[in-house]
Amino acid sequence: MNSHSPWDHLGRLLRTARAYPRRAPLTLVYVCLLLVSHAWVSYGLSTERAATLLNYVSTDLDNLHDHPVTSLLGSVLFFDGTLTDVASIEFVGTFITLGLGVCCFLAWVESRWGKPRAVAVFLGGHVTATLLTSVVVTVALQHGWYPAAVRQASDYGISYGAQAVMAVGTLALPRWGRLPWAAFVLAWPLGGAEWPGPLPDFTTIGHLIAALLGFGLVAVPAFRRPRGQTPESPTTPRAIGQNPGRASQSTSPAAEAETASVD
Repeated sequence: MNSHSPWDHLGRLLRTARAYPRRAPLTLVYVCLLLVSHAWVSYGLSTERAATLLNYVSTDLDNLHDHPVTSLLGSVLFFDGTLTDVASIEFVGTFITLGLGVCCFLAWVESRWGKPRAVAVFLGGHVTATLLTSVVVTVALQHGWYPAAVRQASDYGISYGAQAVMAVGTLALPRWGRLPWAAFVLAWPLGGAEWPGPLPDFTTIGHLIAALLGFGLVAVPAFRRPRGQTPESPTTPRAIGQNPGRASQSTSPAAEAETASVD
């Protein structure tokens, strides 16, 4: 068995980086937008104006009641974390959500299933997890499990959408790595969870809901199918008069290998 040298791995990494804009252009644009918005809020605005802006796009209960669309869409234009304080727990969260969730797994979803489905997974996970979390918060407030201040608690960022695509990205891993990765996706939000009562803090609940939504999509056969591939049917290309020497997309070796990696 031939061992791969560090130069082989470096070459593969460089080839992946060169192909990134072609394979995941929408993800690349989104990452650039997040970096620009983060720099603008951190260095271009005063502390007061930045806080006002982020509070306006927060998906807390009051904002969801007052301007739901603006808060739901505006909140994913910013990420809550740091890029400079690498020794902090906030950087770990940024690495997981922005680095792994968006830069890696959202790009993988886009390259495998296309832009519309990538947007649907990310935004669907973000919006659905946010709305379901708001229901949990409402019930918890009624039972006194959360303090009343939670109604205005700032809650913005990309992490719910990132959780959903990280869960879906389980399909990108070899079989032996899927269960440990799924356990990590579910476990890491609990690492810094606070427990004001019988429930953890609402952001932890939101992350868990987003992950479960992503895992639910993985279980849907139609979703697992790569773009351009149709379900197998008894009508084969040879039966409909296709040239036997020309393989269709669904029967090519590349497509078969791709399908095997998904299953």
